[in-house]
Amino acid sequence: MTDYNPGGARHVDDLIIGTGQAGKPLAGALAEAGRSVVIIERDRVGGTCVIRGCTPTKTMVASARIAHLARRAGDYGVRTGVVSVDMTAVRKRKRGIVDEWSAGSRKGLERHETLELVEGAASFDGMRTVRVLGEGGEVGRFEAERVFINTGGRPRIPELPGLDAVPFLDSTSIMELAEVPKHLIVLGGGFIGLEFGQMFRRFGAEVTVLEREDRLAGREDPDVAEAIEELLEVEGIRVRTGVMAERVARDGEEGVKVVLAGSDEVVAGSHLLVAAGRVPNTDVLALEATGLEADERGHVPVNDRLETRVPGIWALGDVAGSPPFTHMAYDDFRVVRENLLGGGEASTRDRIPTYTVFLDPQLGRVGMTEAEARDAGHEVRVARLPMSRVARAIEMGETRGLMKAVVDADSDQILGVAILGVEGGETAATLQVAMMGKLPWTTLRDTPIAHPTLAESLNNLFMALD
Repeated sequence: MTDYNPGGARHVDDLIIGTGQAGKPLAGALAEAGRSVVIIERDRVGGTCVIRGCTPTKTMVASARIAHLARRAGDYGVRTGVVSVDMTAVRKRKRGIVDEWSAGSRKGLERHETLELVEGAASFDGMRTVRVLGEGGEVGRFEAERVFINTGGRPRIPELPGLDAVPFLDSTSIMELAEVPKHLIVLGGGFIGLEFGQMFRRFGAEVTVLEREDRLAGREDPDVAEAIEELLEVEGIRVRTGVMAERVARDGEEGVKVVLAGSDEVVAGSHLLVAAGRVPNTDVLALEATGLEADERGHVPVNDRLETRVPGIWALGDVAGSPPFTHMAYDDFRVVRENLLGGGEASTRDRIPTYTVFLDPQLGRVGMTEAEARDAGHEVRVARLPMSRVARAIEMGETRGLMKAVVDADSDQILGVAILGVEGGETAATLQVAMMGKLPWTTLRDTPIAHPTLAESLNNLFMALD
């Protein structure tokens, strides 16, 4: 913690707000270059990914998968007893891994002599001047030659009548439950809601998903979204699409009920998870002191070098409107590092979007959807292969899902892929590398890939275009 000098702002070379997946490595790189750096964190070191996002959720997804496989043991000729889940043990394991990663992140910062971690909430007090408030009041003011905003995001809480009167959960608080809910209602059929819905179904809860749009996972093509819905319903998750919550209320002393719009229908449960997306943490920064304004979605506008319109201020990750994934925030760091320290001309302009949704089986996505490719004016060809025809998936007893590739009919370039299948994210990464190398789909069709691997199925996928 910095010794506060109440006489005025202390000057540093670089000031970074947030220790997330762009801010932390940037702080280290700038310090290694001999710059004096202050990095500010209002929560625990590590940012959303380590504290509330990827690390804890995927740790719990792993526990849920083990419960699922234990119940399926008989399918493989393995005898087990009754399967039960100890949520306190699941939570303890999750907390332990988060603590380990956060502590490691803190140590990574502390090893740099010219880098200082300041704990508290940051807000601007001038164009490149920031004040920091701790629990006991102001702990410091800093002015810097360069300021980097990497404050991440938080769950979006919709304006829904009655919500303030019920004990609802969000994507952070649900991971602290000590018991399995009897009936979890998930408000929202996006990726966050679906991951938690499947997770808690496997832990033993009844689960109902309510989605206002006509399909789940609205950014995906309809055939992929339909396959996702099918695999969830097979596990006993009740999916309701095209329904909107009109209001919520308590149901007895402990339960909650959701009243659907346009009818008197009520969905009652023991717990409510609000999974309505995320918003960037820009509203607490007092951006007006810099001359910057957030856009209508709360993002700080930047160019393809992640520079704002105010000289000397950059924004990275969620607050910059970058794709809301850890690996994209880290790539933002790489762009800024290369431009500031490497004398390069790095840009966010031509990178291929990619992400993995950690349903089970995973959805690995790279590049354009079929709809996006057609909207962009491409003449496309589409290859599809059900996982039930993938040799390795059959051997593993994991035949749910499909593989889909969209290619340009004129150039034979791969435009996008969706792999909804066992280890779908890993297989999609193979295609990402092929797309970066501008390999035509025929190369994937004809390359002898080791048998029997999941990647070998790419031969069969692209044979569908013959």
